[in-house]
Amino acid sequence: MERVLLLNATYEPLRVISWQRAVTLLTLGKVEVLETYNRVVRSVTLAVRLPSVVRLLTLVRFREQTVRFSRQNIYLRDRCQCQYCGKVMDVDDLTYDHVVPRSLGGSTAWENIVTCCLPCNKRKGGRTPQQARMHLIRRPRKPTWHPMLMITLTIPTTPDSWRDYLFWHAEVRESGGRA
Repeated sequence: MERVLLLNATYEPLRVISWQRAVTLLTLGKVEVLETYNRVVRSVTLAVRLPSVVRLLTLVRFREQTVRFSRQNIYLRDRCQCQYCGKVMDVDDLTYDHVVPRSLGGSTAWENIVTCCLPCNKRKGGRTPQQARMHLIRRPRKPTWHPMLMITLTIPTTPDSWRDYLFWHAEVRESGGRA
């Protein structure tokens, strides 16, 4: 069924909710509808165009969530690109690499793990990139984005009505501005 993008009062994406929850929030006067689908939902006394994007009328303050360290989030951070050769690959053809190998005291942390293709991983072996004469495209660091936003952006069936709200927010984050 149809999904609805829920925005904070500041137009910051919060989460994806069901259309039923969106209609409930609308009837309670807690959200305003910014975008709609072409479908109409009817009850005995009410007919409402199905919301696509809704915005909360009151600001929801939430503490900054830390991004969970996981293989999937490493792939999202590095955009499924080998950080040594630059090839963009399918998740099934990627692995991750310790920049400083664990055998040399490297840790399993955001700042020491990068996405890597199998040939580059084999070539680097148990050495540092300098020892293997390989260069990183980007230094690994802990991401500041929220994984749900990135996952939503990678869903191929993201409704067109969401794109302005998601891409605008992502561009502001990347440029260092405040949303």
